[in-house]
Amino acid sequence: MDKKPPRSNRPNRKPANANRRNMKNAGFFAILVLLGLIIFAATSQPTTLKEISRSAAVAQANHGEYSKIKVKGNELEITKKDQKDPTLKAYVEPNVSIKDQGFDASKFDLEVAPVTDGSSTWLGVAQTVIPIVVIGAFLYFMLRSAQGQGNQALSFGKSRARLYGNEKDKVLFKSIAGSQEAKQDLEEVVEFLKFPKKFAGMGARIPKGVLLVGPPGTGKTMLARAVAGEANVPFFSISGSEFVEMFVGVGASRVRDLFAKAKKNAPCIIFVDEIDAVGRKRGSGMGGGHDEREQTLNQILVEMDGFDQGQNVIVLAATNRADVLDAALLRPGRFDRRVNIGLPDRQDRQAILKVHFEKKPLAKNVDLDALAAKAAGSSGADLANIANEAAIIAARNAHTEITQQDVTEAFERVAIGPERKSKVMTEGDKVVTAYHEAGHALVGHVLPDSDPVHKVTIIPRGGTGGVTWFIPPEDRVYVSLIQYKDVLARGLGGRIAEEVILGSDRITTGAGSDLQNAAELARDMIINQGMGTKLRDQVFRVDDGMMLDRLVHDKDYSEDTAKIIDQEVEALITEAAKRARAVITHNRDKLEALKDRLLEKETVDADEVLEVLSGAKLPRDAALY
Repeated sequence: MDKKPPRSNRPNRKPANANRRNMKNAGFFAILVLLGLIIFAATSQPTTLKEISRSAAVAQANHGEYSKIKVKGNELEITKKDQKDPTLKAYVEPNVSIKDQGFDASKFDLEVAPVTDGSSTWLGVAQTVIPIVVIGAFLYFMLRSAQGQGNQALSFGKSRARLYGNEKDKVLFKSIAGSQEAKQDLEEVVEFLKFPKKFAGMGARIPKGVLLVGPPGTGKTMLARAVAGEANVPFFSISGSEFVEMFVGVGASRVRDLFAKAKKNAPCIIFVDEIDAVGRKRGSGMGGGHDEREQTLNQILVEMDGFDQGQNVIVLAATNRADVLDAALLRPGRFDRRVNIGLPDRQDRQAILKVHFEKKPLAKNVDLDALAAKAAGSSGADLANIANEAAIIAARNAHTEITQQDVTEAFERVAIGPERKSKVMTEGDKVVTAYHEAGHALVGHVLPDSDPVHKVTIIPRGGTGGVTWFIPPEDRVYVSLIQYKDVLARGLGGRIAEEVILGSDRITTGAGSDLQNAAELARDMIINQGMGTKLRDQVFRVDDGMMLDRLVHDKDYSEDTAKIIDQEVEALITEAAKRARAVITHNRDKLEALKDRLLEKETVDADEVLEVLSGAKLPRDAALY
């Protein structure tokens, strides 16, 4: 397959959810205790005894109607003959035997219980007080929970922006490598925040908004925090998606609350990350004028217009889709400046790598400049990932330092995926893969405007069965038509090698992604780059636009033009296949040699590829004139 490279010391704090969960658990436990006490009280309490007078008790006892009398101090518990448990009670004089009070003890069984020390009284008190305490605690937790829900309901329209600015380790421009032009543009914003009177004295108006535009991972958020750190002002950070809720008006309320807080803390910075989540073009027809997203955007527009002179509140916003933002949001007076943050060049990549490897034990022989050269097209986040992967690999291999091999493996893992050595391939599949990858490498090596071969492997990586890796020798701003045609030819080299060696009826599915990439590149050349033969210097639908636009609006070209586009794409693919076939047929011995080396070693580096393919020639019918 033809492939191009594309804080722990904070104290532990329980979140609010954990506290609410503990409260719920305590309330549930209180309910269980209450039920247990009720059951215990129901089972332990004696049945209610009917009280009779002492004289009646004496008469009935002496008449032989009782089977047992139990004496408890001055209280008698009486059991009749036809019953098992006591049903009557009577009171006698204390400290006087029942014989002296007229009872004939020979008529019944007499039991004298010892006088208690008050524990039964305490048990009764406990049985009365504990349920009251448990019920009170349960009601307290219920009311507290309801109060919390009420506060949450009241704060539903409050801003959820996080406030920074009191950290000890603030982000500064010197902490961010690369992006020199962007930092120069943002340094003026710092000056505005630090010395507003200096500019106001000249009649200059402080910019209300700065839009940071760039691909993902280029450090837009870091630069925004660096502006706040350099100016030493509060920094409110929020994502565009945090404004939008299911209920209409909540987002607008949060916008109002956010800007009100910012005005109280002026001078300060409001940073809205991924502003395209809420700032997309209005009037799309989805939700009409009452769409929650549109209401939120309207409120942002009003608030940015409402900034009074001298408040020193600047809105920084980041997006990688500036083309979908509403025009009213981009006009001067709202976002006065637009700072483009592109992918880092080679010098910036080297500086970024040094920053990320600074606190890691790096071996002295590691060449970060060579790594920066190979990582063309990588963002700052990609480079940080490479550094982290290198540290992980070194730790896994029990190295005391990060070696060059660790760095190389980390780069390849990030760029083309990890090796899948556990995948079992048959000998026949290995041979086909070796021919396929050798075809890519041979065509790319021979064609004069192709990038150099960096590595060829038949070990499955990521989702591919093998990889032929081309890396440009230097960063390019422009790509010529001839270079694109060489890329197409080398991309088809794997399929053509299978066809030449195995026959047209033996081709495999291994070239599926190659054919898809070639078709996409050829169509982009015709539609967006104006590189066709019949449609030279004409472009069609350069901007994809929003999904609803593509569904509603017609194409910018007729069906006849669409047919010509298909013909142009087919012509480019046919020409690329013809050139690849000419190179492989003319240098078949080199193809066989590289195939044998791949079967022997599985992975062949650039120097070894140059050695094996030395002497390969460009045939006349594969050259472009």
